[in-house]
Amino acid sequence: MKLKYAIIGTGALGGFYGGKLAKAGHSVEFLLNSDYEYVKEKGLRIDSVLGDFHLPDISAFRQTEEMSLADVVFVCLKTTQNHLLKKLLPPILHENTLIILLQNGLGVEADVAKEFPNQMVAGGVAFICSQKVGAGHITHLDLGKIIMGMHQGDRGSVLKQICENFISSGIDAEMTADLDLIRWRKLVWNIPFNGTTVVMNTTTNSLILDEATRPLIYSLMNEVVCAANACGVALNEEFARKMIDMTEAMMPYEPSMKIDFDLRREMEIFYIYTRPIELAAAAGYDMIRVRMLEQELRFMQKNLSNDKG
Repeated sequence: MKLKYAIIGTGALGGFYGGKLAKAGHSVEFLLNSDYEYVKEKGLRIDSVLGDFHLPDISAFRQTEEMSLADVVFVCLKTTQNHLLKKLLPPILHENTLIILLQNGLGVEADVAKEFPNQMVAGGVAFICSQKVGAGHITHLDLGKIIMGMHQGDRGSVLKQICENFISSGIDAEMTADLDLIRWRKLVWNIPFNGTTVVMNTTTNSLILDEATRPLIYSLMNEVVCAANACGVALNEEFARKMIDMTEAMMPYEPSMKIDFDLRREMEIFYIYTRPIELAAAAGYDMIRVRMLEQELRFMQKNLSNDKG
């Protein structure tokens, strides 16, 4: 069966992964907001370390009511926009549609599954450095692997086909039976780097190379490892060291939260920080350093909102 894909949120992730699928000949429809007119006229441009390409004529839509029913819906919005899903998703869902949340943080699948109790829901974690740099223009700087796992329902066979479609499109992809493990592993990187680049107004490479901040990043990583263990997810200190080494080898990078803050947008504090802190506390572990970072980010977000007001 040839799958029909829908991309909800054609930004750094949705534009790249959806673009790769479309380039390989798969049926992909894209929901756009501010870029709609530009992309409709000039297409989608991807500058990638895997090879640049341009899709001059993509299936672009401004409203989901105009889109086809999809077999697979990739939600690539920031989690700060998840309140919109109850309106956005129903027009493109049939009874066997698989919703895949390609988003950061912890607990997004459980919350969306409550809103859509009769739909299959999966999660996806992207290990990638990509940015939206202009209208209809995505830059892919490094990495790109995607790992997906089921949360609600049983569409494992379709998830396998999605992985095969990604691999044939030039994307490293795999399935996991332990979505919580993959989410916590991503948090080992996301929690230190997203927030600290905002608070210190810097980039990942600067944090890794400085003798004062490298130990700080490492201590935050280890605190996430300890929180995961308290929640029954097996991680170890060696994984934190691997994340340090991986980041040192990466291109200099501003994580998504740093970009959101610089553009005066709402940051994804709840699912990346608050939810893990709450779950760890319920399991008897206090994420002291992470909680401090969360409080700093909330202060900065509040001031940002006040300035905008």
